[in-house]
Amino acid sequence: MNIAYVRVSTVEQNEGRQIEALKEKNIDKWYTEKVSAKDTNRPQLKEMLEFAREGDTIFIHDFSRLARSTKDLLDIVEMLNAKGVHLVSNKENIDSSTATGKLMLTMIGAIAEFERTNLLERQREGIALAVKEGKYKGRREIKVDNFEEQYQRYKNRELNKVQLAAELGITRPTLNKLIDKYEQEHKK
Repeated sequence: MNIAYVRVSTVEQNEGRQIEALKEKNIDKWYTEKVSAKDTNRPQLKEMLEFAREGDTIFIHDFSRLARSTKDLLDIVEMLNAKGVHLVSNKENIDSSTATGKLMLTMIGAIAEFERTNLLERQREGIALAVKEGKYKGRREIKVDNFEEQYQRYKNRELNKVQLAAELGITRPTLNKLIDKYEQEHKK
């Protein structure tokens, strides 16, 4: 069976380019998701890896769609090899069932991880420079008027965190930070 795995990192991104590139592969089953590849804990990826059987071929547009780190990529390939499943990358034109494909897979995975690490390093350097020049001050602090009053309503169980966050127009994680900060400042 020919299986395709298509992934984009965010809901705003469009997977059409990948789908179009894989259409010529006579795909029998498609797995598509919009989620970051920072780890392998992705529902469609897990489902596909469980579904694939010996003799199946999994097609991807490129290796970065499958994994961000060399370790994750090689772990997935090793798992597929153990099951007798082939992996074919359209963009890199590599088939993991061949010795050359295995070698190239290892090299490309290492290069992709190197590029990602460099990108994050450049981003940190750019932010540090912008902070130094006073152009970037970080995210503005969220302040809530009369937070002590709102906090007491929450502590008195007049409303829960979801209700309080909605009333204040902030997210739950932001409310949690405000509560933690308030409790730290008012420890007895």
